[in-house]
Amino acid sequence: MKKATVLSLVLLVLSAFRLMEFSSSAIPAYFPRPVQEEVWQLDSNKVELGRVLFYDPQFSADEMISCASCHSPYNAFAHTDHAISHGVFDSIGFRNAPALFNLAWQSLFMHDGAAHDLAAQALAPLNSELEMASSVELLLKRMNLSPLYRYLFQKAYRDSTPSVARALESLSAFQLSLISTKSKYDKMRSGLLIFEDQEERGLALFEENCAACHPAPLFSDYAFRSNGIALNEELRDSGRYFVTAESEDLYAFKAPSLRNLKYSFPYMHDGRFTKLRAVLNHYSPKNGDLSKSPLKRVLSEKEKTDIIAFLATLNDPTFVFNPRHAYPKWILSFNTKSYE
Repeated sequence: MKKATVLSLVLLVLSAFRLMEFSSSAIPAYFPRPVQEEVWQLDSNKVELGRVLFYDPQFSADEMISCASCHSPYNAFAHTDHAISHGVFDSIGFRNAPALFNLAWQSLFMHDGAAHDLAAQALAPLNSELEMASSVELLLKRMNLSPLYRYLFQKAYRDSTPSVARALESLSAFQLSLISTKSKYDKMRSGLLIFEDQEERGLALFEENCAACHPAPLFSDYAFRSNGIALNEELRDSGRYFVTAESEDLYAFKAPSLRNLKYSFPYMHDGRFTKLRAVLNHYSPKNGDLSKSPLKRVLSEKEKTDIIAFLATLNDPTFVFNPRHAYPKWILSFNTKSYE
């Protein structure tokens, strides 16, 4: 089929499809002010362009790895199939991909905080030999070969010429639109329901023992700490020390949000724990040694169960199964490369 004919079909489909509008009204009043204030003014066309880029594997060296390969929407934009993330040509990285939601309240990104700009952060996996093994030159070339991308850039920027800077901006816009605020906990905070007795007990235990590092409503302060887990001898990951070379940052990693834990296992930067009880057992071991734990006291097995019941109220299936975040099959069903 000739390029012009396919392009006409693409534009016909897109003109008939009403782009989903982004609304920041999903942010509850009890949330703090976002660090990334552009979240209040996201353009739906830029968000949609970013979504297409996020799911498109053609920008990796083997044309099989996209951002979504390690950040699945059904896992709260983390992944569960491997403890350590995999990249092109079956390469294996050295960390578990972090979940991507509520990024507007963060100022540093990745487990070690190596990126302070969400748009620029995408360059790390793009160029990494263990992830996409690609380049900005390849990204730009393949976008320019695609009439579909030229159309989407025209919609988003009133300019049909793709650019790397605008692609990164749009990827950032899509990620900032990933807001999770509709869990059972949020409904409780909004006065729409009350917790069951076990959930209330778990909340009280959580506030006593866990909230110093994981304060509500984001359930993280996003600070960097060493949480006392043993060094993974195979990976030898030094954490934030890799970025700062400061001794106090040795083996320190960013505290993750505890929202959506049902979907984002395995846990820790190296995915060493598959169960929440294993995480709690680390912080409150049976031998009662709290020397490397932030907990104020040893927890009983019943108390651990109550905390797990509370943590379940932080799961947000509305976010995880939101079609606005999902694979845009209406676009990527087309071959987006050259149509030649």
